[in-house]
Amino acid sequence: MSYNKVFLIGNVGKDPDVRHLESGTAVAQFSLATSERYRDKNGATQELTEWHNIVCWRQLAEIAEKHITKGTQIFVEGKIRTRNWTDQTGAKRYTTEIYADNVRLLGKKGDSSFGASSQGGFPAAPAAQPAPEQNYAQPFAQQPSTTVSNVNSQPIVSPADIAVEASDDLPF
Repeated sequence: MSYNKVFLIGNVGKDPDVRHLESGTAVAQFSLATSERYRDKNGATQELTEWHNIVCWRQLAEIAEKHITKGTQIFVEGKIRTRNWTDQTGAKRYTTEIYADNVRLLGKKGDSSFGASSQGGFPAAPAAQPAPEQNYAQPFAQQPSTTVSNVNSQPIVSPADIAVEASDDLPF
């Protein structure tokens, strides 16, 4: 058995680039920065930033185009995909992307709030319910859901569906 699932919280590095395929399917691509801080052996604080290529399809791409901008803090749930191709010089090229199944708008860069941003979030997803065998606590801060799910994906639980005290660290 194997499982390909990614959860990221970070800041958007550029506005989504939205294209429409010949079939009319919308595709949005943008970068997401995640950072971690640590102390080196000399006690100095260091920051390591990792950049992720995010890909949204169909309705999720259209919503991302309307609501996501550079600097926005978002939660992304998806799966890792690696594509390869041969460039014009004949060299084999690779890229690793996160195919988003769900996206949640958390706020603007530097905003310390967790949950729906004061700027507003995505419209509520239609009938996205957790699987019946899962039992989750009351939503954090009683905010209206701002989770958007890809139409073809399984329902998930957004960060707002997990009970967390405001002073606690996130578990990831």
